[in-house]
Order: sequence, then structure tokens, then C-alpha cells
Amino acid sequence: MMRILVFLAAAVCGAGAPAKLAFTKSFPGSTPAYCSVEIDKAGALTYKESATDEQPIKAQVPDADVTSLFALAEQLEFFKTPIESGLKVANTGKKTFRYEGEDGKASEVVFNYSTMEAAQQLLDRFENIAETERAWIDLDRTVHFDHLGINDSLARVESLWMRKQLAAPAQFVPLLNRITSRTSIMHLARERAARLKDEFEAPKAADGAASRKEE
Repeated sequence: MMRILVFLAAAVCGAGAPAKLAFTKSFPGSTPAYCSVEIDKAGALTYKESATDEQPIKAQVPDADVTSLFALAEQLEFFKTPIESGLKVANTGKKTFRYEGEDGKASEVVFNYSTMEAAQQLLDRFENIAETERAWIDLDRTVHFDHLGINDSLARVESLWMRKQLAAPAQFVPLLNRITSRTSIMHLARERAARLKDEFEAPKAADGAASRKEE
């Protein structure tokens, strides 16, 4: 029995967590001054606007988008080689790409600007995810504290959706349900929320409608 328990314990310890990709950006003076996006191979998303945030935003990224993100990271050798261009360009913030494998081993690169196409595409994807999470935070705030601002917040979400830059659309559905069910919220906002909810729950949303076509 003891040998079986030891074997099971070793098996559990050897079972690694899903591989993860992470992006952090530090740019004092901008809004926000810091952001962090982490996505694992199973699509679990964590977003922070403070390195010490103990209550990060969590969502689920569509499988197609997860596959695309990890494919771009693979093109960049999972960040084992430098990607900084070395060109004299404006400072747009300290950016970090990080990869952590199932074995717990990690590799990362820090850069300001890269001319590598895969790096630019991956940066765009992470920036879209961060913008999506900021749009969610803004909509959540207006739903709870500023009903007059809801329609403007919905317009921001819809703009990202129309540009195919909205990550994790299903994350918004509970808030949209709340908006449509409250008669105290103006009709225009409830109508827009209902339309977006229908679009986000359509099959194309589940298939990764937020992904952009590869150039």
C-alpha cells in the first residue's frame, strides 16, 4: 500500500500545469501604467493592472485564439532569443513576453520595439486582449454605478467587436443579461446589449471571432 501511495504522489507531482504565455507592459504615465495578461494552453485568461493585484479579472479565451497565440510564440522560439530591434524609436513602454512550459521551465524576452512580424502580431493580440479587459472593467463599472454611461461603454465594446479585436466575448454575456433585464436602464442601451448578446452567443463567437486574419 505504501508503494502505491508513493507512486501516486510521484505521478501527481510529475503532472505539470498547462503551458502558459504571459505579456506584461510597464509604461509610467500611461493609463494604465501597468498591465499583465496571462493565458494558459487551456484558454484560461488572467488580467491585472497591478503586479500585486489579488483579485485579477479572469475569463476564457476561445480555442482558436489560444492556438494562434501559441503558434506565434513558437515562431519566436518561445522567447529564447532576443527580439528587440535596436532601432532608435520612441519609448512605448517596457514589454515582456514570457513562456512557461508544462515542466515549469520559463523563458522570456524584454523589448521596446521589434521589427519581427511574429512579434508584432503577438503584441497586437495581447494589446487587444488588454483593451478587451479594460472595456469589460468599464462596462462593469457603469452597470453598477453609472447607468447613464452604459450605452457609451457598450459602444466601446461593439467597436472592438466590429474590428474583430474583442477577445473572450462570452465574458460579457452576464453583464449584457443584467443590462437587458433592468427596465431602469434606458431602452437604447438595453436594445444594444441584447443585440451584442445574440452576436456573442452565435457559433462564430465560440470559434474565435476575435482572431484577426494572418497577414
